[in-house]
Amino acid sequence: MNFNRKKYTDNTLRDLFEGILFPRMIEEKMLILLRQNKISKWFSGIGQEAIAVGITLALDDDEYILPMHRNLGVFTARKIPFERLFAQWQGTLKGYTKGRDRSFHFGTTEHHIVGMISHLGPQNGVADGIALASKLKGEKKVTVVFNGDGGTSEGDFHEAINVAAVWDLPVIFVIENNGYGLSTPSNEQFRCESFADKGIGYGVEALSIDGNNILEVYDTVRLLAESLRKQHRPVLLECRTFRMRGHEEASGIKYVPKQLLQEWAKKDPVENYEQFMLKEGIIDSDYIENLRQKIKKEIELGLATSLGETYPSADTQSELEDVFAPFSQRIIPPLSENKSEKRFIDAIREGLQQSMERYDNLVLMGQDIAEYGGVFKITEGFVEQFGKERVRNTPICESAIIGAGLGLSIKGMKAMVEMQFADFVTEGFNQIVNNLAKTYWRWAQHADVVVRMPTGAGTAAGPFHSQSNEAWFFHTPGLKIVYPSNPYDAKGLLCAAIEDPNPVMFFEHKLLYRSIREFIPSDYYTVEIGKAKRVQEGDDLSIITYGMGVHWTMEILAAMPGTHADVIDLRTLLPWDKEMVTATVQKTNRVLILHEDSLTGGIGAEISAWINEHCFKSLDAPIIRVAALDTAVPFAPTLEQNYLPKDRLKAAIETLVSF
Repeated sequence: MNFNRKKYTDNTLRDLFEGILFPRMIEEKMLILLRQNKISKWFSGIGQEAIAVGITLALDDDEYILPMHRNLGVFTARKIPFERLFAQWQGTLKGYTKGRDRSFHFGTTEHHIVGMISHLGPQNGVADGIALASKLKGEKKVTVVFNGDGGTSEGDFHEAINVAAVWDLPVIFVIENNGYGLSTPSNEQFRCESFADKGIGYGVEALSIDGNNILEVYDTVRLLAESLRKQHRPVLLECRTFRMRGHEEASGIKYVPKQLLQEWAKKDPVENYEQFMLKEGIIDSDYIENLRQKIKKEIELGLATSLGETYPSADTQSELEDVFAPFSQRIIPPLSENKSEKRFIDAIREGLQQSMERYDNLVLMGQDIAEYGGVFKITEGFVEQFGKERVRNTPICESAIIGAGLGLSIKGMKAMVEMQFADFVTEGFNQIVNNLAKTYWRWAQHADVVVRMPTGAGTAAGPFHSQSNEAWFFHTPGLKIVYPSNPYDAKGLLCAAIEDPNPVMFFEHKLLYRSIREFIPSDYYTVEIGKAKRVQEGDDLSIITYGMGVHWTMEILAAMPGTHADVIDLRTLLPWDKEMVTATVQKTNRVLILHEDSLTGGIGAEISAWINEHCFKSLDAPIIRVAALDTAVPFAPTLEQNYLPKDRLKAAIETLVSF
């Protein structure tokens, strides 16, 4: 192994040696504790330490790193107290996730680290968002994100590099090429000889270096970082290395040929660098012994502190309270009485525009939303007012963009991500349900992202442009779901959603965009999230609905003058207004729940079950659900009309009233 010290001082070289020795000694201790059953699982990075340590020490302390679970050197090089690291691994209270997650599945803004989730790839989009925030703020900062060679097969990886290339984001995409994805060798993972060969396909600079040579890693990344701070752009950096232990210790390494292990053992990054330092006379055996004793003492002290801890006491209230970042909404009334007639789509546009004026850290992202104004023309003219830095056309890559929204939030900004159609959110589903929804509960980092979802049927658009998919997210703790039915609520709730630091799925029924009008305040105002609205008073039955269901209900009731229904527009689906639902059930004693989504597993099922559990004594009849058929949304207008629940609503009302 050829170590070129260039003009680096002895102190720098010694810092690198201490940096690489620390995680190796921790790993050796962890393997002992694993055999003693004092830890439950361990993902070893032995053989790969030079990459994490060299990269981290090459960066400024306030530059974000997004490591994986084999990058212990990132955490130690950033001086995270060992007792807290060990507590995190053990699931005890001093860990960064309060026992809610394991290993390196956490972040810490204090140390500018954002840990991974188990799904390989999503961290790349988040890195894009962090880098975008740095760029928008005029900071000369670099973001580094780690990937294993196997994880580069994930779509998230490709999406994020493409976005970074198009947006000239200062991100170093690190690939630790260790020859295996768990047990699957590289020749069954990909066909390229070197990941650096892929750079031309993305239009980015790409390098391949010896990942076991800490001096080469440090020097390469230091020079890259200096360059990227001056000229923003992404770089693909392959670090050739090898994992000397199993994917995790229980996996073993029987699938690795012995000759291959022997060859890579000769390239051990710690031993080779130590021999270089001794040969150069920069350190001697006494220095090494003293350093080992110092590190050993720190490890033992941290272990003594952490092993004395017990698991956190389970407190249900605390667990539930931590699902959302604390936020006490202050309802903002309009400053004047000025009103103007607005269509539903105009209300959305005005709420978005006034929020952009109110929050100069709000960034809009979506396909075709800039000069074109979006497929529904909601953001038409926004580029002229706010500029392309804040109104950003995106490549067709929903996952990377939603991840970028989280990255912006980590840097203290706000993001609105527009799905061109709600149906397309499947491409970003993982980012929403596993990153946005769980990040605050896991490590107290809020996700200040609104995802706008043009939704619903009635336009003969077929099964992939007409779905009502709010129930997909209704099951996910950590998300708020808003679904207005009229222009006033659409504007006020959108403004409120953008104010809220928690992730909000904001559903907008496409058929309402240009079909309804209402005089609404011209000024900025907000509507309470989580509060339903009584649209009509009645004593015969309660109809609980939202979105297009409100309009169907009022149309059907207008043709039934003898029936007086209490009509409740939920407006917010998570959290939904249990207080108002309780009040209407107690008032009428008969309940019909209507929604456009398919019947089975729909939101109506949960509300019905809750009423049955909590308001059973107030019921004089079974709860009736009216919903769409359990099929995909058909294309032909006649089939679509049969699919939708509107034509079945009148008969259901009559049945319930006469029960």
